[in-house]
Amino acid sequence: MNEERRVLVGYASCGIAAGSEQIYEELTDQLEEHEIDIQVDKVGCIGMCHNEPILEIEEEDGKYTYGNLEEDDVEKIVGQHLEDNTPYEERLITAPGEEYDYFSEQKKLVLRNSGVIDPESIGDYLEKDGYEGLKNALDEEPDEVIETIKESNLRGRGGAGFPTGVKWQFARDADSDEKYIICNADEGDPGAFMDRSLLEGDPHAVLEGMIIGGYAIGADKAYIYCRAEYPLALRRLNIAIDQAKEKGFLGDNILGTDFSFDIKIKEGAGAFVCGEETALMHSIEGKRGMPRPRPPFPAQEGLFDEPTNINNVETWANVSYIMREGAKGFAEIGTDESGGTKVFALAGKIKRGGLVEVPLGTTLQEIIYDIGNGIEGDNEFKAVQLGGPSGGCLPSEHLDTPVDYETLTDAGAIMGSGGMVVMADSDCMVNVAQYFLDFTQEESCGKCTFCRVGTKRMLEMLDDFSEGEGTAEDIERLRYLADKINSHSLCGLGQTAPNPVLTTLRYFEDEYEAHLEEDTCPAAVCKELIEYSITDDCIGCGQCAQECPEDAITGESQEKHEIDQEVCIKCGACQEVCPVDAVEVE
Repeated sequence: MNEERRVLVGYASCGIAAGSEQIYEELTDQLEEHEIDIQVDKVGCIGMCHNEPILEIEEEDGKYTYGNLEEDDVEKIVGQHLEDNTPYEERLITAPGEEYDYFSEQKKLVLRNSGVIDPESIGDYLEKDGYEGLKNALDEEPDEVIETIKESNLRGRGGAGFPTGVKWQFARDADSDEKYIICNADEGDPGAFMDRSLLEGDPHAVLEGMIIGGYAIGADKAYIYCRAEYPLALRRLNIAIDQAKEKGFLGDNILGTDFSFDIKIKEGAGAFVCGEETALMHSIEGKRGMPRPRPPFPAQEGLFDEPTNINNVETWANVSYIMREGAKGFAEIGTDESGGTKVFALAGKIKRGGLVEVPLGTTLQEIIYDIGNGIEGDNEFKAVQLGGPSGGCLPSEHLDTPVDYETLTDAGAIMGSGGMVVMADSDCMVNVAQYFLDFTQEESCGKCTFCRVGTKRMLEMLDDFSEGEGTAEDIERLRYLADKINSHSLCGLGQTAPNPVLTTLRYFEDEYEAHLEEDTCPAAVCKELIEYSITDDCIGCGQCAQECPEDAITGESQEKHEIDQEVCIKCGACQEVCPVDAVEVE
């Protein structure tokens, strides 16, 4: 085997969805046909989801990255590059010594191994100094470990941003013979895939952080609560747990010490509310996932009524890094209030979507334009939704906003777990608020009247706006209900559910007024307020009539066609297929 070379195939969910399974199979066939003996590894997501499927070749002089591959490209890569040492330029993204500008503003701490190591190989993780952080922790007293986490200025990456070391101290100080650690991997935000990608790409980093946390607070049992819709992440987690036990990093008397620790996986059924820590614990206990009042907080009375520390996937991965590299260097990255980096799932109307990891304090402008390369197509930037369905939409005048907990909150958004959905001028902000509120209303557990009923009433008003049937008083009613839901709901889902409505009203009230006063949707999205028509540019090709699912378009060949407005369902299929852009919507 050629030990100077290694081939990496992106094999996370994004890569598989784009066709990496076929690329991998074709690669193994071609290598056999060309009689090339070389190591081939399936790796996690490197972050460039927009270039999947991805194949990389590691050589002595560096790494060659190929992207947007099709099966036919594999034969050329094998024949030209691996056999004749001539890179295949057509699909080459970067060669050794070059940097793809997608990564120029990024700093990889949490994602340091994702896309680099085989996530199903503990040997690969150990070669990257894996479990060295755990060894360092076990050489210290638990209180010293907690002090290190405090000094790092690590804040919880699950949304609230509570100082991690302080949270651990509460759990350690709790008086009990039984304590628990929980990893919250119940990632349910539309457009979010940070936790999934990390679990698929570097599961041992998360396990290592949890083991360190267990040692620090005095826990010997842990749960990873991961939604069942993440089958690849679950499979790799189970493999990693078995490997860690075999190597002595999990189980009884870890690395010859008196510390024992075990991790179990609990598969969630996909309820968004179970991302809230008390609802999550109820689910693990076999109860219905509904939140309970706090206090008592989980650190005093959590899982099975015992002291419990809950952090999310990204937080645990940071812990393993901090205990290996030290608190000072981590704290120097980011801002005075928040150390380190933050991982975002960059999605929506963006040219280069994918996983992004940047120092806290990086501006939205840098993320969306320097990394994401701006808005796709000919559209203009309109807003970015941060913090998932309970977050807020920030307009273009906030592009200079640094991404940190306090600044985003002041602007009306939240950090959340890291979803970042970019919207263009083709998006209707009333429709956006309607979409996210519909999600949170459906996911409400129903325990609180304000959340259960209040979000329903707000959604009904938004439905009226989208149909041109709202009233001027509805705008103030929306604000009134939002305030009551925020202040009277028990958990974070209800308390933040009105955020998309409040921020769209705050920054885009003119769009609400257009729906209300002019019976028009400025972005031409709301179906009840728009109409498709065919202009005189029509060449009579008939493609629109062929695509129309309701047979609403008629016309003779080579003559202008017409749309029957009584039959048209406003699906937009005609506009998509028209070769001369003769279909208008207004």
